[in-house]
Amino acid sequence: MSLFDIAAILITLAALFGYVNHRTLKLEPSVGLLVVSLASSLGLLALHWIFPGLDLVTQIQDRVSDFDFNETLMHGMLGFLLFAAAMHVDFDQFVGHWKAIASLATIGLLTSTALVGGISWLVFNALGLEISLIACMVFGSLISPTDPIAVMGSLKSLNAPESLEALIAGESLFNDGVAVVVFSILLMAMSGSAGGHGAETGGMQIAVFFLREAGGGALLGMVGGYTAYRMMLSIDDYRLEVLISLALVMAGYSLGWALHVSAPIAMVVAGIFIGNRARDEAMSAEVSDYLMKFWELIDEILNAVLFVLIGIEVLVVTFSGPGFLAGLIMIVAVLGSRFLSVSGPITVLRHWRSFPAGTIRILSWAGLRGGISVALALSLPPGPERSLILTATYIVVLFSIIVQGLTMKKLLRKFI
Repeated sequence: MSLFDIAAILITLAALFGYVNHRTLKLEPSVGLLVVSLASSLGLLALHWIFPGLDLVTQIQDRVSDFDFNETLMHGMLGFLLFAAAMHVDFDQFVGHWKAIASLATIGLLTSTALVGGISWLVFNALGLEISLIACMVFGSLISPTDPIAVMGSLKSLNAPESLEALIAGESLFNDGVAVVVFSILLMAMSGSAGGHGAETGGMQIAVFFLREAGGGALLGMVGGYTAYRMMLSIDDYRLEVLISLALVMAGYSLGWALHVSAPIAMVVAGIFIGNRARDEAMSAEVSDYLMKFWELIDEILNAVLFVLIGIEVLVVTFSGPGFLAGLIMIVAVLGSRFLSVSGPITVLRHWRSFPAGTIRILSWAGLRGGISVALALSLPPGPERSLILTATYIVVLFSIIVQGLTMKKLLRKFI
């Protein structure tokens, strides 16, 4: 199939599943799309089990296997999603909580990576599933970044404190970028270890790589955002200014990958810059309205496609008995690690500033896992470790989006 055919199918499914959810289930759009998509995929698998001679399911599985989810998300959709989300971040709230956001996106993510990695190594090997410790650390790094999409709607509908929204949105935006960097470092170490050259990845090399990726990405985002801001400042044309913002994302994201700096971090920084300073100083009310609505629409469409894709990918995931059990156990391990990784930074920072009631419990339960975890798992090199990690990742992501996403409002009502 051509790229246009694939896009047409995904958009059609997103529209159809969204309609079904809106008319019947009436769930949060992202959760509802995943539920309907997953139910459709499971229905196809059941059909295949009842009628094994039916070739339709096999053909669909072959098509899904050929689809590069990782390439589509990591080298395409993610830049648009991060930029669109970052535009809604209130810079004043972000600055007021920068210590908490930075701590959660770095120390919290590294803590979660280590805890999940260590626990998964013990669990997998206890179940007879042989896997190296470094591979488990890779799993910890890809399952630790959070996705606020299914939570932010609930926060807004319940008029949650802006500080809480800033914490959840700010952390998730930056820990996506940091997680990709940490994942890349650990993947290099795993590849080196598998090839007998694990010692080649030293501490200094890791530090330089991290600073180049994270620092370079932030610098690229600032330069790109400032350049777009100066261009917008000299004109007043909503069509051209929307086009400039689109060029900023596409060129900036591609340039980030080409320069080997963090393209996701670059898009977050650029999005915050355009959504705050550029909107305040370089845009008329009309331009600002068009720009924000354009990116809201892009965000909604791509998120719809993303959650449909997550539901469809179940067709190509292999679920063995021990692997499925390990994935269920890892749900508890990931939730516990999330609680501990959030508790540390927030408890320490409470000595200098106050946080809304229930912040630790809300942040812990609101730490949903999403498409980036699945995409990173699918990018792993072929082998038995990849299959095990992908199975565990998929189980954790499905539980996270469906169970945590559907119960988030109940938890929020207790504290808001």
